[in-house]
Amino acid sequence: MSTNQNPSKLDKVLAEARDYKATREKGYREQALKLYPWVCGRCTREFTHKNLSELTVHHRDHNHDNNPSDGTNWELLCLYCHDNEHSRFEELIRYGSTKEAKQEAATFNPFADLKAMMEKK
Repeated sequence: MSTNQNPSKLDKVLAEARDYKATREKGYREQALKLYPWVCGRCTREFTHKNLSELTVHHRDHNHDNNPSDGTNWELLCLYCHDNEHSRFEELIRYGSTKEAKQEAATFNPFADLKAMMEKK
């Protein structure tokens, strides 16, 4: 941040950005809560009015401006599953594919000849 900016102008810009985000979120959040049951799409935890603030709207394509009214880009996730989904997406962006390389099963059995070894004693 440069020091020559007027702090009140910066505060105004930040406040406008926060208001825009809150307005946008309220719109699609309210729509998603009407469309879908109040259940996390991953862990199937159920929510009530009391803990509804812990249920988030996740954008499947990670584009928060893509909000079709039919809800095809949304899924309801609890805070924990939502954080996990975004962590996985960040890893995908940063490191590429997050799929593990398939490893062959170990074939060495250290106890395969144990009976013969015990009989030698």
